[in-house]
Amino acid sequence: MVKWFKDAVVYHILVDRFAGYDEDAEWQKPVFAGGNIRAITGKLPYLSDLGINTIWLSPVNTTSAYHGYHITDFFSIDKRFGTGNDLTDLIESAHNRNIRVMLDFVPNHCSRKHPFFLQAYSDKNSKYRKWFYFNRLNNKYICFLDFPELPKINLDHAEAREHLIESARHWLSMGIDGFRLDHAIGPSHSFWKIFSNTLKSINPEFILIGEAWLEGVTRRMLKTIRIRQKHLRWMLKFDPWDIQLEYTGEFDGVLDFYFRHRITEYIAWKENPLVFEEKVKSVMKRHYERFPQHYYLPSFIENHDMNRFLYDAGQDRQKLKQALRLQFSLPQPPILYYGTETGLTHQLPVKHDIHYSDVQARKPMPWNSLDYELIDYCRKLIRKRKRVKEVL
Repeated sequence: MVKWFKDAVVYHILVDRFAGYDEDAEWQKPVFAGGNIRAITGKLPYLSDLGINTIWLSPVNTTSAYHGYHITDFFSIDKRFGTGNDLTDLIESAHNRNIRVMLDFVPNHCSRKHPFFLQAYSDKNSKYRKWFYFNRLNNKYICFLDFPELPKINLDHAEAREHLIESARHWLSMGIDGFRLDHAIGPSHSFWKIFSNTLKSINPEFILIGEAWLEGVTRRMLKTIRIRQKHLRWMLKFDPWDIQLEYTGEFDGVLDFYFRHRITEYIAWKENPLVFEEKVKSVMKRHYERFPQHYYLPSFIENHDMNRFLYDAGQDRQKLKQALRLQFSLPQPPILYYGTETGLTHQLPVKHDIHYSDVQARKPMPWNSLDYELIDYCRKLIRKRKRVKEVL
């Protein structure tokens, strides 16, 4: 068990949109806005004052997309985000303030602009052909779900597997305190066991938190996924907790999509959410009883792939406050997505069938128009949580 994470209050940052961005950038489009690592370091006093003690950064790898998840080099930092020195400065400065730094790690797939994939695609005799899942009869390949720009990596191939694990070692050596593991249901359990054992042998306190969910997955996408009984689970539409439970013994925990569903169902979508507060507490108590005692289920009410909570709540600030109060009352580590504490929201929906609609949940942090009343509310929730933890 990684003990320090028990008291974590996590702040989730999309690097390109948090600090240092060009205020004239067209953030409504999937373009680089200019946010960078050095500017995040400059905002550490703000984050420290808020009370958070853990930062989770979106991928900083060399990439073909502003959000960082389309990786073209697993070892280097995109020059638009900064340099290796910028990252080590951020880590050192954060550690001096007793703030840990987690990094988003994406092993399941890469950008189709990755040089290894370009070689494999153009040359059937390339050694990198086995690093991906090509059809033997043509040049079609398996990708992340149904996104052809993201070819899936064959992590059961020894060289590809070692390349990804070596890159994880590289980031660990820079002082990173842990990973949020993107699309955990994509790689096989055998990969995750080797991956976890390798990193834990170097640093037992290195935290591994997986992203495990099946929402939006269609039947034809199941071939890209490596969970147990996937077809049965898909047909029966199993609850998120069932998938989350599958990674005990491999990760230290998983993001709690179950909580996000319940807080949306009972708070955001209800006309009188106060009467459902005890219901939320009750279902979460039963939910936690399904898991081993030392398995982390960090909670969140919104992230970079879904509607902001305020949008789902009809822009009702009182519902947002209630959701945050409930989140911070739970025994699991809470995650604040950047801007939640200042009421960042949008007017158009994030939907899987609307191309690039996810930019709505990725607006630049509004540094020139912060909601200090709501920020202070969040600050007090964090302080109260820390006092309760100290008593326990």
